[in-house]
Amino acid sequence: MTQDYTPKANLKIWLDGRLVPTAEAKISVFSHGLLYGDGVFEGIRVYGGRLFECRAHLERFANSLNAIRLQLPWTNDQIVEAMKETIKANGTKDGYIRLVALRGAGTLGIHPFRTVSPQVFIICDTIQMYEPSMYEKGMSVVTASTIRNHPNALAPQIKSLNYLNNILAKIEAIDAGCLEAVMLNHEGYVGECTGDNLFAVQNGRLRTPATHCGLLGGITRRLVLHFAQKRGIPTDECTMTRADLYFSQEMFISGTGAEICPITQFDKRPVGDGKPGPITKQVMSDFRGHIRSGEDLL
Repeated sequence: MTQDYTPKANLKIWLDGRLVPTAEAKISVFSHGLLYGDGVFEGIRVYGGRLFECRAHLERFANSLNAIRLQLPWTNDQIVEAMKETIKANGTKDGYIRLVALRGAGTLGIHPFRTVSPQVFIICDTIQMYEPSMYEKGMSVVTASTIRNHPNALAPQIKSLNYLNNILAKIEAIDAGCLEAVMLNHEGYVGECTGDNLFAVQNGRLRTPATHCGLLGGITRRLVLHFAQKRGIPTDECTMTRADLYFSQEMFISGTGAEICPITQFDKRPVGDGKPGPITKQVMSDFRGHIRSGEDLL
């Protein structure tokens, strides 16, 4: 089943140095970002009109740009000012920034240097990944048959526009009546979910797949590990199997859009007692407290 979607006409989009209405925010059909997914992005939360953990996101954005050898005509400071300008223009208090850099228009071959004028656009809008009830009662996830990209094919630390394998896994989740799926890597070990990092609690230890398992090291993931260590909760970044998840007493996901959301059913099996557990609740509380603090940790 598909649903019609009409972009909000009253949004102001920052496009290559100027704010334009949604209807005027256009890119060329010859853009290599469109034709080949040749570009990178960041998703950044806005809380109280403030960019959340901006420095960490901009560092990852710069690393992704360097990895694909895409040089922009704007500095990081100018990008930050552009995001602030976009937030102000849209009157956003709590929302979400999508920062996107594209290779630019070029020939119909994939040659990345036969292009002109890299493009950057910034969208500032609201976001709701999951229903509020899921944060209270937990969500259901399944294991997808679609695996993560091989890390030697596309480095997972590059936050690129190439999301097709994640989308295929998301379709599997939706077909199973869920909104999220666990993706395994090429060796059969747990990687991450379609758009979020994954955590499990086993015998009082908070465990998450290590980055060498082919996952994007999320900003929220780093915050979760920080909160846990500050609380004295033992943490492991390790190799995990699907069976390890079956033996977990708690599970949750973390991500910029999702924030922290409990998992209470995995592959049609209850996780623990089928309710969000104490460590999950503590992490959620610490995350909300960090938002209220108005300070960056990373």
